[in-house]
Amino acid sequence: MAGEAVKPANSATMSKSQIAYHWIKARIGDGTFSPGYRLVLGQLAQELGVSPVPIREAIRLLEAEGLVTFERNVGAQVAMVDESEYQHTMQTLALVEGYAAALAAPTLPAEALARAKKLNDELAACLEDFQPSRFTALNREFHSALFTTCPNPHVLDLVNRGWNRLSGLRTSTFSFVPGRAHESVAEHTRILDLLDRGAPAAEIEMAVREHRLATLDAFMAYQAGRH
Repeated sequence: MAGEAVKPANSATMSKSQIAYHWIKARIGDGTFSPGYRLVLGQLAQELGVSPVPIREAIRLLEAEGLVTFERNVGAQVAMVDESEYQHTMQTLALVEGYAAALAAPTLPAEALARAKKLNDELAACLEDFQPSRFTALNREFHSALFTTCPNPHVLDLVNRGWNRLSGLRTSTFSFVPGRAHESVAEHTRILDLLDRGAPAAEIEMAVREHRLATLDAFMAYQAGRH
């Protein structure tokens, strides 16, 4: 069972609620349970092989730590990210990542483009059995392949800082706006087509920038719907 693989080494001396607490917290930490992910008691209890009671106790502990929130008519869910921090990070990434891809395009090797296509095929396959954490990891690999030959180390540094900041926010828009994943794959295909036909750098830059901003727009629309 999935839960057994990540139980703490001293789980034999821990209560069921403590085991549940560490199990859920680990999944929040590695992004499996992303911000906005609903923590359904019955589902988690079944996965861990316990009753809902220790799950409820574990969620209360995580709520006290600020990792989980509880809303009427929604239930428990992983705490959302700082909205303004996410917005600023995504806006910055849209600029620097688009520019990095544009600078890299003229010297992007055929192997890198082929890898990006393969990764996008894997992303498309993920849509059938959607797992936000896996989709997010593959998505990062896809984008990295596009600017692998960017000749400006300072631009690359800004891109990497943006990605690291997103990781620190523990966010994946795809976890709470799954429809965005389908759109994202389609936009990837358009970017790959531009690279395939050697489109002007400015066109590639704008496509990557608009792609990143579309994800931000999906997040902001979701947030607006919650208020």
